[in-house]
Amino acid sequence: MKMKPAAKVYTALIFLFLFAPIAILLVFSFNGAKSLSVFSTVSLKWYRELFRDAETLNALKNTLILAVCASVLSTGMGTAAAVGINKLRKRYLRAALDTVTNIPMMNPDIITGISLMLMFVFVGQLFGMATSLSFWTMLIAHITFCLPYVILQVLPKLKQMDPSLPEAAMDLGCTPLRAFFRVEVPEILPGVITGLLMAFTLSLDDFVISYFTQGNGFQTLPIRIYNMTKKTVTPKMYALATLIFFAILALLLLTNLVDEDDSRRIRAARDARRGRRSHAHRPGSRRPLRIAVSLLVVAALAIGAIGFYGQRAQPLVLNVYNWGEYVSDGSDDSLDTIQAFEAWYKETYGVPVKVNYDTYASNEDMYAKLKSGAVSYDVVVPSDYMIARMASEDMLLPLNFDNIPNYRYIADSFKGLYYDAENRYTVPYTYGIVGVIYDANQVDEADADGWELLWNEAYAGRILQFNNSRDAMGTALYRARLDVNSTDRAVWDEALAALVAQHGLVKSYVMDEIFNMMESGEAAVAAYYAGDYFTMLDAEADSVDLRFYYPEPTNYFVDAMCIPAGCQNQELAEIFINYMLSEEPAIANAEYVYYASPNRLVYENEDYVNDMGEEAMKILYPNIEQFAELYNQYAYRNLDQETLDYVNSLWETLKIN
Repeated sequence: MKMKPAAKVYTALIFLFLFAPIAILLVFSFNGAKSLSVFSTVSLKWYRELFRDAETLNALKNTLILAVCASVLSTGMGTAAAVGINKLRKRYLRAALDTVTNIPMMNPDIITGISLMLMFVFVGQLFGMATSLSFWTMLIAHITFCLPYVILQVLPKLKQMDPSLPEAAMDLGCTPLRAFFRVEVPEILPGVITGLLMAFTLSLDDFVISYFTQGNGFQTLPIRIYNMTKKTVTPKMYALATLIFFAILALLLLTNLVDEDDSRRIRAARDARRGRRSHAHRPGSRRPLRIAVSLLVVAALAIGAIGFYGQRAQPLVLNVYNWGEYVSDGSDDSLDTIQAFEAWYKETYGVPVKVNYDTYASNEDMYAKLKSGAVSYDVVVPSDYMIARMASEDMLLPLNFDNIPNYRYIADSFKGLYYDAENRYTVPYTYGIVGVIYDANQVDEADADGWELLWNEAYAGRILQFNNSRDAMGTALYRARLDVNSTDRAVWDEALAALVAQHGLVKSYVMDEIFNMMESGEAAVAAYYAGDYFTMLDAEADSVDLRFYYPEPTNYFVDAMCIPAGCQNQELAEIFINYMLSEEPAIANAEYVYYASPNRLVYENEDYVNDMGEEAMKILYPNIEQFAELYNQYAYRNLDQETLDYVNSLWETLKIN
């Protein structure tokens, strides 16, 4: 039957909609430039970068180990459960179990993830554990959401099977167990393999549930990609996604082969009943068994790798929790700071140390994890207002500066700031100032002044605004020269009115999306951080001329290294902080993240100054000596909960309308 022209067009549009994004991803994985929106030359650069990125490859290894273990265990448990359900004779009990089986699939992932996290925390605290989340909690979570899919794949095969077959085998002398493995398993094997492959794919892809059940030192690939928020996601992730796409495609083809083999066996059995020659014993009919054995061998090897991974002798372990893309990681020929510390520590103290380096996307994410007691970290790097909150809630330990002699290199203007007035809890890591980024090819230089540019009607539809309440309302308050830390609701109402007036001019409310939109020339004006402006310069299209300035007044912020109250080894944590202040890693980190450093070993280093260039130094370090005065006047402070709730309600009103 031929398809009608309209049906062909409709089918083509569906396939275009489904596969165009994948095609774009594949093409840009071979882009020689850093831009994620403008193609320059064909290159394998990002594939080479990918295989030099130890952290990403480690996350990939973790993801594969987790997926293999979760799929194998859930397949075994799910097959047993399906057999049990199939043998039930009471219809109401069977219906009840079917309903229970469907709940994990119908329940939103975020609810499942939070529920499991709370359960793990409760059990951990019940048994007095220092940390409740680990690889094992994530494995249990993955088994939980994979089980229903396996059951639903195996049950139909059990229903298709002639129930008299195992009974006949037992009549001929088989034990029930032998009859199950020799008669039933070959009949349901295609469903078992399909369930295994589906469980593997679901586990490989999961982010939400993994995010809430993740423990120290075990980061999966989806979480790794999500946490790349301090800088734009690099094209090496496109390269990795391309490789994963083809791996998943191979799995789907494998599943289709299993299904085709199953159909062939059914046809052979039907032909046999009709007196024709049976094809059940052709070589192809044993393909599912060979596939299953191969997959189980791979699973066994992976589980063995887990045992090796977990049993490696590590006398010392340091758990570090930092922003994504906020430390030099060895890419672009930079220093791999974490590996360098491990090597330095072993050489200096003669003892190996393992650094479990995890990342987060926001201060609030980090705070929630630590506050819940689900995880324990030795070093964290929050922003100023969050430090003040954590200190007020006794979530930080006072530092022993005898173990941090390099603290003397921190400029005096970064000491005694409001969030740590007595210099007890923190060592400044980076700082920054919010400015305005604009495309000189689209914006008149005469208009590039102050916050007014973000409200200029001449650039309607080309303006980007922050996609969070504090920063977006901050631009309105700085523009009106009002207190950004006010508790007066009338002040926040005025900020909302300004954002409502701006709303018709805004192209989009963004955070990390700003990189692609400004680099490609899709937008003309945006407020963002000075350090990220230089990241955008590296990838801007030839048709774009990005420039930057500081409006007055504006936001000043500091991110600092701290030790949480749940720290397991404070002395080692302080040694790590001291190492981060030493010259080589401090300069490498500053060059990699493009944020300003309060460390004199960095901004007074001639090589660093020359590498950054005169323009970058003027933008990143405009007023070091006066920083404390400006910071204490214009930085965000931790608002009381009532004011925060009111600000968030105003923000929701703006976004809904």
